[in-house]
Amino acid sequence: MANHRSTGFPACVFSRGTGFPACVSFLTAFALCLIPAPLGADLKPALAEPNLEKRSKLALDNAAAVYQESRAAYQKGDNDRVVSAIAEVLESVDLAYKSLTDTGKNPRKSPKWFKRAEIETRDLLRKLESFEQEMSFSERPMLEKLKARVQEVHDDLLLGLMEGRKK
Repeated sequence: MANHRSTGFPACVFSRGTGFPACVSFLTAFALCLIPAPLGADLKPALAEPNLEKRSKLALDNAAAVYQESRAAYQKGDNDRVVSAIAEVLESVDLAYKSLTDTGKNPRKSPKWFKRAEIETRDLLRKLESFEQEMSFSERPMLEKLKARVQEVHDDLLLGLMEGRKK
């Protein structure tokens, strides 16, 4: 053991600057990465975005991130966090839809952002369905309002994209 001091870390090489074994420094850094960070999903960047189309994308991205957090909270048994996350997903979807309707654009003539929102709401609906199936029967009602609103937004976006000329 030429490179190793007698520390009980037989496979570690000491770093030059700190005097600690390099594997301990790596393990400490790795452990710090595992600590849950404060919730990164936030609607503030979306609300600050002046471009309404980009605002809708940011809001739907936030909805997807918060959905993932709600699943993780459910796995941990934190139902209070699940309820607040569901409310934030609902708020995000509403902001995205309102932003797109506030543009005043015809989805048929400018479909880019409307189609993107339609696809993302469809994917969110699928995820919510699988999340609902994963939940216990007594906890499923907390998703009903969210699923209904996301379905309504999805249907309105799809109808706007698919409808023909107004007579």
